[in-house]
Amino acid sequence: QVQLVESGGGLVQAGGSLRLSCAVSGRIYSTYVMGWFRQAPGKEREFVAAISWTGGNTRYADSVKGRFTISRDNAKNTVALQMNSLKPEDTAVYYCAAVRSAYYSSDYRTYDYWGQGTQVTVSS
Repeated sequence: QVQLVESGGGLVQAGGSLRLSCAVSGRIYSTYVMGWFRQAPGKEREFVAAISWTGGNTRYADSVKGRFTISRDNAKNTVALQMNSLKPEDTAVYYCAAVRSAYYSSDYRTYDYWGQGTQVTVSS
């Protein structure tokens, strides 16, 4: 089992920055992929970014490329999402997720483990 706990959400003005962190505990294998997803009210959960647990390879949604950076710290068992140049449309609950897979997936239904989510609100 894997447990995920997000932190770092909050209220920020457009153009500002936030850093989300996901604390990972439990049994993580080298073939895990860690992802960040978000869900706005009335919308489906959408992919934001993903990173392999050991290789560091990353993937981003087109809407956040160049603004968000995903990273992981294996020694501290954390995954972070640095969000810069935030826009009001980035407002959502952000979730950390994990799946034991050698392949990336942007489909939230393929991920097995989820955190409780953290609210990010960007004001205009």
